[in-house]
Amino acid sequence: MIPELGIIEGFFGRPWSWRERSETVRYLRPHNYLFYLYAPKADAFLRRRWRELHPDAEMAPLAAFAAECRAIGVRFGVGLSPFELHLAPERGWQDMLARKLAHLDALGVDDLAILFDDMRGDVPDLAERQAAIVTFAAERTKATRILCCPSYYSDDSVLDSAFGQRPDGYLSQLGRLLDPTIEIMWTGPEVCSRELSPGHLARIAGEIGRKPFLWDNYPVNDGARMSQHLHLRGFTGRPAEIRRHISAHGVNPASQAVLSRIPALTLAESYDRGDDYDYVAAFERAARDVLGADLAAQVQRDMLTLQDRGLDRLEHRRPILRTRYDSYAHPGAAEIVAWLDGVWNLSDEAVQTQ
Repeated sequence: MIPELGIIEGFFGRPWSWRERSETVRYLRPHNYLFYLYAPKADAFLRRRWRELHPDAEMAPLAAFAAECRAIGVRFGVGLSPFELHLAPERGWQDMLARKLAHLDALGVDDLAILFDDMRGDVPDLAERQAAIVTFAAERTKATRILCCPSYYSDDSVLDSAFGQRPDGYLSQLGRLLDPTIEIMWTGPEVCSRELSPGHLARIAGEIGRKPFLWDNYPVNDGARMSQHLHLRGFTGRPAEIRRHISAHGVNPASQAVLSRIPALTLAESYDRGDDYDYVAAFERAARDVLGADLAAQVQRDMLTLQDRGLDRLEHRRPILRTRYDSYAHPGAAEIVAWLDGVWNLSDEAVQTQ
């Protein structure tokens, strides 16, 4: 049995276009991708400028996409990051948040995620402050599913290094304070987890008092280091038995919308085939489905270069690869060419401003 799968557009850098979102959700719908959470870090009106409402010019395509998702049976959600509100809650934040929630409700939001990821969290009463914000939102939104991404959404110590030391008992306290119907998002033992084991997920479920809602950071490739690589290989380290320990499985995709569909298909196959899953064979099938036989074979031949070597180490090979992929009339090949041209290069400084 395949669990509920979905796309979480939660990466830094250049977001997908509306056409890319539409084509992706329609492509993946038959493979049990049943929700789409719109939360690009580049949408300032959901993050640093969250107190402001989306201008009409930006609200119109968002509403149209929400309607399209509903029409094909895909849950549409929005990830709202009330940026650092939990650090020093100001007077009147309730009125501002209520106004924002009413604005998002006009879209017909099925899922509302309140996101505290990638911002400072080193305050002793962090869980209480965040639970109050999420509870306030849950009591006012029309969304039928509420999610919360904690500030410390992984065991990974890199979060403590980047955003301050997590308070003792933070995760379990947040779980106790939130209504049990509210989902809690989790990326695993690492921010970009190489493995998600049943034992790990069972431990986290015990800590938060519910099954975690997976925010899987593969094949995402944002940031200064990861934007130098295309993440194309099939999913590994996600044994099918983890479905018993999660409430849903959301995939944070790569900056390249078409190419992201390849690993997305392999995740569905890994659940479907269970112990018979072969990630190399799954990649081959998915790549042919997404790219066609000729382009898929070429990408497979270049896998070590595209995924492992990295753009900053291609040197004289870059123009050769560019000429090679420019000869294919396919949007997936166009994404490889754009990546070779540095379209998705992202600096650490750029990440810190989103």
